Amino acid sequence: MPYFGLGVYLSQDGEEVINAIRWAVDAGYRHIDTAAIYNNEKGVGDGVRACSVARESLFVVSKVWNTDQGYDSTLRAFDASMERLGLDYLDLYLIHWPKAQLYKDTWRALERLYAEKRVRSIGVSNFMQHHLVDLLESAKIVPMVNQMEFHPYLVQQDLIDFCRSNKIQYEAWSPLMQGQIFDVPLMDELAVKYQKSIPQIALRYDLQKGVITIPKSSKKERIIANADIFDFAISEEDINAMDALDRGKRFGPDPDNFDF
Repeated sequence: MPYFGLGVYLSQDGEEVINAIRWAVDAGYRHIDTAAIYNNEKGVGDGVRACSVARESLFVVSKVWNTDQGYDSTLRAFDASMERLGLDYLDLYLIHWPKAQLYKDTWRALERLYAEKRVRSIGVSNFMQHHLVDLLESAKIVPMVNQMEFHPYLVQQDLIDFCRSNKIQYEAWSPLMQGQIFDVPLMDELAVKYQKSIPQIALRYDLQKGVITIPKSSKKERIIANADIFDFAISEEDINAMDALDRGKRFGPDPDNFDF
């Protein structure tokens, strides 16, 4: 699983998301993250076919939405996603949110899809430690990925450590704090120190924490700039300083309190 990818949340289906994928692939990205609820799976599939590398070189991810959770309905939702994508397999399929009373049945469906080799890896998104502990009581396969909101204001190191101890790869969504990363004074200081942009500092932080990151953008210049993070390293002292910014601040929904 590539440690750096393109998120396509809010990218419009059709030309916008197709172009974003083409630009990203040309800039070295090999990981594309979508979801049924994003309403752009068709465009993602078209973008995968239109880009400059073979399908086998890309890591394509989608997710089952809450209204489709449950065993049979998840299998139907997967079929619908694959029809929209026009692909023969997915590299990773995730449960989008820990929908109470449903996610265990949903997980059984994902285990079936994995056994049938229709998806090469399976995981979850927005699962806190207690959700994972509950799921692991009945799961035959340990989730391979947990995609979480992650940034310097929401580190959740205990959850990272739990995932690492159970060989669950941690992944970040909203790594730039929905644009609020520009309001953090320390990020200004580090951008000057390392002669990089604030987003580049934030994304490099993710990678050095061992956290996969998928910044979203549909702008060519930003897609290219976001990927320019492999020619420098942040010092351990500065990583610790960024960790110290943690205040448990969410910019997205709370996995323990959502109603969708």
